[in-house]
Amino acid sequence: MSGYIESVERGQVTLFPDRLEDWIEEDNPVRVIDLFVEEIDLGEIGFLRTLPARTGRPGYHPSVLLKLFIYGYLNRVPSSRALEREAGRNVEVMWLTGRLAPDHKTIADFRRDNGPAIRRTCAQFVELCRRIGVLKGDCVAIDGSKFKAVNNRDKNFTKGKIASRTAHLVASIQRYLDEMVRIDRQEEGEVRAEKIANLAQRCERIRQEIERLVDMGEALRQCPDSQISLTDPDCRSMATSAKGSGFVGYNAQSAVDTETHLIVTHDVINAGHDREQLSPMAKAAKAALVRDEMSAVADKGYFSGREILACHEDGITTTLPRPETSGNRKKGKYVKADFAYDADADNYQCPAGETLSYRYTTEEGGLVARRYWTTACLSCPVKARCTTGKERRITRWEHEHLVDEMRDRLIRAPALMGLRRSTVEHPFGTIKAWMGATHFRMRTLKNVRTEMAFHVLAYNIKRMISLIGVRGLLTAIPA
Repeated sequence: MSGYIESVERGQVTLFPDRLEDWIEEDNPVRVIDLFVEEIDLGEIGFLRTLPARTGRPGYHPSVLLKLFIYGYLNRVPSSRALEREAGRNVEVMWLTGRLAPDHKTIADFRRDNGPAIRRTCAQFVELCRRIGVLKGDCVAIDGSKFKAVNNRDKNFTKGKIASRTAHLVASIQRYLDEMVRIDRQEEGEVRAEKIANLAQRCERIRQEIERLVDMGEALRQCPDSQISLTDPDCRSMATSAKGSGFVGYNAQSAVDTETHLIVTHDVINAGHDREQLSPMAKAAKAALVRDEMSAVADKGYFSGREILACHEDGITTTLPRPETSGNRKKGKYVKADFAYDADADNYQCPAGETLSYRYTTEEGGLVARRYWTTACLSCPVKARCTTGKERRITRWEHEHLVDEMRDRLIRAPALMGLRRSTVEHPFGTIKAWMGATHFRMRTLKNVRTEMAFHVLAYNIKRMISLIGVRGLLTAIPA
């Protein structure tokens, strides 16, 4: 007796149970994957090869490969080669696929060729959550997060980066030339010739690199956004909130239900800012939730008059803080928020008590705006804190009452921003943890969107299992 639990001899003959079914428990999540995919009309949502070809070697049914990928993303195995290995050794995958073992190229081609259908599958699960009553969607939180692409920073070029690298290389050439002059003056013999030849080779390599950068700069002029990425042509250099921490990647957008924390809708873009994404994300969430009216909260990065108005016209009540675009507050001067607007009289009251009357209407940046000022500024005792001009002029957008209403909502419910942060940032953190340090593995925007759809689907499945359990979900799917 060894005193420990005894292992089985490796040479011992063992048999699996007669049925794979005996290895899969009733509350195993793979049963959710299997039933969910079986209930989808794959042909209707656009999957290829849902009908067998009349000639040639038989292929795998799309449902087999879709189940395999959903399982992979649920278990942090997104690689097609890793899924190929799992199909031959993982009992859960054997049960899920009926012991079929596609090769990695077949698996990878399925994901590449069925991007739109995979994204619709993700939307189908959201519709399931809504249909069974778990997802009501009274309010959604909208946010974006930067995800790293395959492209390295050194293989992304902008005008500023090319200029900086060129200047550095020119300085290096000058340093080598100065060193060659010193060696020629102070040393003799074969050692002198060898050192000079070595430095000359370095200078030639640098000249070649400068020529490459010049060619890259010429190509850059043809690009609409003045960026070139060599590995993944669609990814872009993006700044983050931490100073000096920018990277090359994509901007993932999501709208998350504040009650259940399910991701209602998502998208991936290659713009580094969120200013134009408020209405697209809010409208997509409203359509997914099939609601006549909806509330949405976002951070100040989404502030845009056009976007706020577009949401209002679609029955979406948005709440987000207005960013401080003026530096006057830090200088101890008055800002626009210090001027009180009287809607009935259509004028502004300045901090000194003077009335700024309406003067004329103009158009700025495609937005209709009204201008207000008073002639009492020249004799005002606090003019130095207000303006350096003859008078302080206030501009009011024709729909600025929407912005005022948002400000009032934030004053009445200051916890909304905390709710937004705790709702929408958690799914991003969870998905990034699943992805690991590399984040996206695929290249080009269309493929990255497919990859993100699988991650969102996996997140929502796990979230639903947490909310109602595997058995509850299995009962609800066929309804």
